[in-house]
Amino acid sequence: MARLFAFAGLAVIALVPPAGAQTPADLRALARSYYAWRDSANPVATSDAGEHRWDDRIGDFRMPSVIARRRHVTELLARVKAMPASGWKKDDQVDWTLFRAQLEGADFFGRSLQPEESDPQVYVNEAANAVFTLLKKDYAPHRSRALAATARLTQVLALLSLARTNLTQPVRLFAKLAIDAARGGDDLFMTSLMTLADSLSESDRARLVTARDAALRAIHDYADWLDQRLAVMPEWKPMGVARYNDLLHRVLLLPYDASDIAMLGEVELARYRGLEAMLKDPSFASPDPARSQHIPANQVEFLSAYESRLDEIVQFLRTNALVTIPPYIGKFLIRQLPEAFKPTSPGGFMNAPGIYDRDPSGFYFIPTYTPKSGNFYIRAAIEDPRPILGHEGIPGHFLQLSVAKYLADEIRRQHSDNTFVEGWALYGEEMMMREGLYPEQSPSQGQVLRLSRYRAARIGVDVNLQTGRWTFDQAVRYFMEAGGLDREAAEGEAAGAAASPSQKIGYMVGKWQIMRLLGRYRDQQGSAFRLGAFHDKLISYGSLPLSVIEWLMFDDATAVKAASVR
Repeated sequence: MARLFAFAGLAVIALVPPAGAQTPADLRALARSYYAWRDSANPVATSDAGEHRWDDRIGDFRMPSVIARRRHVTELLARVKAMPASGWKKDDQVDWTLFRAQLEGADFFGRSLQPEESDPQVYVNEAANAVFTLLKKDYAPHRSRALAATARLTQVLALLSLARTNLTQPVRLFAKLAIDAARGGDDLFMTSLMTLADSLSESDRARLVTARDAALRAIHDYADWLDQRLAVMPEWKPMGVARYNDLLHRVLLLPYDASDIAMLGEVELARYRGLEAMLKDPSFASPDPARSQHIPANQVEFLSAYESRLDEIVQFLRTNALVTIPPYIGKFLIRQLPEAFKPTSPGGFMNAPGIYDRDPSGFYFIPTYTPKSGNFYIRAAIEDPRPILGHEGIPGHFLQLSVAKYLADEIRRQHSDNTFVEGWALYGEEMMMREGLYPEQSPSQGQVLRLSRYRAARIGVDVNLQTGRWTFDQAVRYFMEAGGLDREAAEGEAAGAAASPSQKIGYMVGKWQIMRLLGRYRDQQGSAFRLGAFHDKLISYGSLPLSVIEWLMFDDATAVKAASVR
């Protein structure tokens, strides 16, 4: 443990960039040093990205180290801002803009929001992901990963001891989510982890079991500690309009204010509720397994059926030349969602290949299958999994992020703009519907409309929660009444909006921006226009803000400049 902390601390000193950087080459050197420092300081996140040099470590959460990291980001951001980028060539200006936004994001979510002091989930997530990132892919022999897990688990007790000291202002909502995750995640440690133990010696297995049991006790003790203090914890508070606008402009490079985003959400919500009403049978918008010809008997059959439908989508895309699927794209697999992640991910989540990953395969983690579940995502997956599968797999996240990881430009490859990533996946749902994937007036079309409807509702929740206009209970009710979600999904969505500001707006805001670029591209191309060519060009830029993509695609920096001015 001491060696880990010393190593992380030295990384801050060794990688401090030179002062007075002035050229594009200096910018790229600063970026390389920052990525190396960041990866070393965040070993669990780095494992998740596919780099496994530090698989035996977890993060250093001692507050002096946390504060030192925040200070390092702030100082580096100041140096980047001081560069005379306005006189550089366009591509160099683009990279400067992107790297500055990356640092703005690290500065905002670290120094401004201070999650180590306020969010108990930080520590539960670190403990769970320390194991989960070693399990999700067979990147190394079982024995190697089991030994790394043992090393990480032995550090969990100290991690959760530090949490008690660091959490000077824990938020009640986040504490409740952390408690649920801590108490619901035993299978990750007791079952999933032990699949790696099959090649261990008796003594190594004993050490793994000892470390696992001690870590699990510490996690449960941490949940009990939080539970005992819930009554005196402050309620969740919004960040306010000014900081929310800073997030939109400085980090996401959006040329819109909170009021603009909220209005877009209202407009799109009204549109999709109206489109639902125009269905010959409006009940098609609410998935109903009773309409399905076959209901899977168990989890294994459910996962297998889900995965097999991807082939239909791929064939449709190729037949209609809607997007190019490069030969390096790997397999996309469906897996069960670990219980530890259920509180804030009621619909599951997708894992594409990380930017350092040598394995091109990806995964979609879906909730535990229950044939009579009221969960929207389970009901939808039984009736027709293709809308959600297209969002998470091909042409959605898995394809787009797989293409992005092969970019030659390091700064652009390292960028991960949520608005573009989620906007592209949501755009793909409706694009495939309008191009004829589903029968007219079918439950599948209804599901696409409902998915867009509740993504539009997400905007209102995110903006109004974070700017202080709504309470948490109002957000839940809005998701149910306006978005059409069941209570379980609505509570999880609202919790996610509170815990991850701006994440929920990305879907519909990004889709709207893509539609705007599509229309402009069509007008530019005239009779030479081909929809598949637009899609290929769009995702070739990587996961960049759409204001930057507009700059690259049309040589028009108006949107980027508008974000900077605001």
